[in-house]
Amino acid sequence: MGRVPTSVTIRDVARVAKVHPGTVSRALNAETRGLVNQETAERVMRAAQALGYRPNPIARGLKTNRSYTIGVLIPDITNPLFPPILRGIEDRLDDAGYTSLIVNTDNDAERERSYLEALRARQVDGFISATARLDQEFLADLAAGGVPLVLVNRSLEDRSVPAVTVDDRQGIRLAVEHVAQLGHSRIGHVAGPQNISTGHRRYLGFLEAMRAVGLDTLGEHVRFSASFTEAEGARVSSELLGAADDITAIVAANDRLAIGCYDTLEACGLRCPDDVSIVGFNDMPFVERLRPPLTSVRVPQREIGTEAANLLLQRLGDGSQIPREILLEPTLVVRGSTAPPPAKPASARRRAN
Repeated sequence: MGRVPTSVTIRDVARVAKVHPGTVSRALNAETRGLVNQETAERVMRAAQALGYRPNPIARGLKTNRSYTIGVLIPDITNPLFPPILRGIEDRLDDAGYTSLIVNTDNDAERERSYLEALRARQVDGFISATARLDQEFLADLAAGGVPLVLVNRSLEDRSVPAVTVDDRQGIRLAVEHVAQLGHSRIGHVAGPQNISTGHRRYLGFLEAMRAVGLDTLGEHVRFSASFTEAEGARVSSELLGAADDITAIVAANDRLAIGCYDTLEACGLRCPDDVSIVGFNDMPFVERLRPPLTSVRVPQREIGTEAANLLLQRLGDGSQIPREILLEPTLVVRGSTAPPPAKPASARRRAN
């Protein structure tokens, strides 16, 4: 009968590397590795690899009174925007020795509250949430109660909770300036939900950008969606063109709404960009494969996740409760969905069809 292998301990690694166990602990922790001589740290890591050493998170947690797990709340795991953000979060937390517990809330407030309570019961050390709505008081209450929390791609209006977002107003300004420079003056906005910071700020950014380029925003040139989905984009853009069929360009509050606009144009017998130009927001993976490829405001998705994890680790490290918001810069990626306005407005061309 074979012997049951015993688990390798820090002391075993220390014996092989000929260092103190405390040195092994520091060398194997990415957060403290800089305190160890580089040659020594490399020797420790070689010894750990040769012995097949695996850290014991339970023992580590008993020593530090931490679980080394972080709850990550995502509103819609099927949205292509979020996997790169998650990758940035996971990679940074993994480097620091933390494990992510990811839950999908389906944009449901009660489900979100239930997951928060379940994760707290599992003694996670903190939360990263991409689900904040402007009316979401219980997240603010959670942070006020001392629970480390960082918002990602969302923020609260009073900035009471630390957040990492893109500069939404600047992004919409880039979109509006682009189509205005192409010669469009009748520009519509398929706006996002106004109870979510991204939807609200992008709408405000649209109004500001239109004023800045010297164009009026008529009431019929803006329609609001109930969610950031393709179906809502199709519904809202249909309403928009029904109310203002002279529109020659649409700035959508995100790429999924923009894809819905494509569907509406096809249903109306119109072509993009020949009849109506379309701009999205987020530059999701694969939008360059649409026909035509979508012009979109690029968000540094992975960097957003990395910065959110950095902010939470800072909060866990020094106990700081100072609210702050990190705004990352967007860029515009111009593709085939935007062109100069047609000689005839879309309404005339649609009647001709």
